[in-house]
Amino acid sequence: MNQFFSNKKMISLLIAVIGIVSLYAISSRYEQTVVTSITNDLISLPSRMISAPGNALRNFTSSVDHLINTYEENEKLKSKVETTFELEVRLAEMEKDNQKMKDQLELVDTLNEYQLINAAVISRNPDNWLSQIIINKGSTDGIEINMSIMAGNGLIGRVTEVNLTTAKVSLMTSSEDSKTRIAGMIQVDDQSIYGTVARDIDHVNSLLMTQIDPDAEIKIGDKVITSGLGGVSPRGLLIGTVEEIKNDRYGLFKEVRIKPAADTNDMRYVSAVKRMSESGE
Repeated sequence: MNQFFSNKKMISLLIAVIGIVSLYAISSRYEQTVVTSITNDLISLPSRMISAPGNALRNFTSSVDHLINTYEENEKLKSKVETTFELEVRLAEMEKDNQKMKDQLELVDTLNEYQLINAAVISRNPDNWLSQIIINKGSTDGIEINMSIMAGNGLIGRVTEVNLTTAKVSLMTSSEDSKTRIAGMIQVDDQSIYGTVARDIDHVNSLLMTQIDPDAEIKIGDKVITSGLGGVSPRGLLIGTVEEIKNDRYGLFKEVRIKPAADTNDMRYVSAVKRMSESGE
């Protein structure tokens, strides 16, 4: 009896296996059903479990490659942007340089009664930015002590030290008034108004003309030039324009604040002024 039931179980299991295989064989010939779908999923599960890590690794490797390529492209673009920026800066500097050179050439045409020695500014110490500059011309080029120095169309100072190939120029904005004080004159229609010009201690990059006749008729915008009376600077060099008119602290004289004709913050080229008579011509 026990042997019969044991054989019956074996027969039942065999029939079940044959049935499943038959269903899969039949389903492969016809349209997919829910049963066939479940059967296919069960059969393909081991292969998917084996292939999943490989696919994940391939996807990760591809992502890393893409990230590296993106980084390299960004670095190339960054380099191109930096190069373009550098070129723009150089172009802007060249344009400024050309404009400064044009200003000096215009000065040559204006001051045809003087001999001009053109020079370039080669040094300007930040510690004494408003006090002095060094130019690349010296005694071998005809530079002499006390020569007036122009930048653009305006007077900026005078030579206070000369070497063979360089010279030091003390600016009118310097605190050393004894080196930079200049005899000036305001241009008006019917009279000449005289005074002395030096730095304005209350306004950076401005000049102050003092000891002016209290009855003098002065207007904002009047031009201030060198008078030639000081024995150092020749007559007629443009200093600047009248920006403010007031009485001095004692009420005895007028004084005017002057806006310099030259841009003292951006001086690249200058000209030393020498009278033609002094040069033997």
